Amino acid sequence: MSEPHLPSRGAAWLAALAGAAPRLPGYPPSVQVADTEIAGRAARLIAVVPDAASPFPRARQGEVGLLEGWSLARAVHDVVDADRDRPVKRAIVAVVDTPSQAYGRREEAFGIHQALASAAAAYATARLQGHPVIALLVGKAMSGAFLAHGYQANRILALHDPAVQVHAMGKEAAARITLRSVEDLEAFAATVPPMAYDLDNYATLGLLWRTIPVQPAATPSAGDLATVRRHLQEALDDIDADPHRDLRSRLHGENRGATRRAREALASQWHG
Repeated sequence: MSEPHLPSRGAAWLAALAGAAPRLPGYPPSVQVADTEIAGRAARLIAVVPDAASPFPRARQGEVGLLEGWSLARAVHDVVDADRDRPVKRAIVAVVDTPSQAYGRREEAFGIHQALASAAAAYATARLQGHPVIALLVGKAMSGAFLAHGYQANRILALHDPAVQVHAMGKEAAARITLRSVEDLEAFAATVPPMAYDLDNYATLGLLWRTIPVQPAATPSAGDLATVRRHLQEALDDIDADPHRDLRSRLHGENRGATRRAREALASQWHG
């Protein structure tokens, strides 16, 4: 029996942003790709969504697995190849609602590390080739799934909603690894920002460019859609104005002091 199809924030927000633009053919049902415009600029929207009929059981609830990793890489590389000689590169928007990467024996045996690395490398390549890459977090952004789909963006935006969470692993998995209960882990996370799941703590790490206040975060309203579009436009403008077009701005978070000092020490020794 197939598993029930879960509501997908990624699918809902991609549909709202894409409007009447069709989903591009040739991708698995778990990867939705649409070409549209954002602020008058050509853009490709990409989302990973649940597929209850996936041949890989571990990737049926929106996880990023083998099919998803390679498909994300293809969706991004196709844009890079098509725009190679164009003076204005298309924007790429990763709509992120990913609970995890797909954990399974088949995934490990068939090289999920390569599939997810190919997706991360594709996004990084697009950014380095001059494509403005934006990640819009509308749900969970967990573990290797987020690293593969969204983390390499020039700017990361997030809906300000309790269900939007960012972390290296889910609470239950983190509790098992650290030999704590979920309750103990939550108490610990309240004093250690990198262990927290909420956006406010994540923002102190310097990785989040902006949070976007919305009301029905799971079902975009016309007003919230207009707000998100405005923030996407401002993100594009900010990327275009950035002379570096890299990720160095992430080092300026209030809880990145140790990172900055370590990098300065390494640079001093390297150049000394």
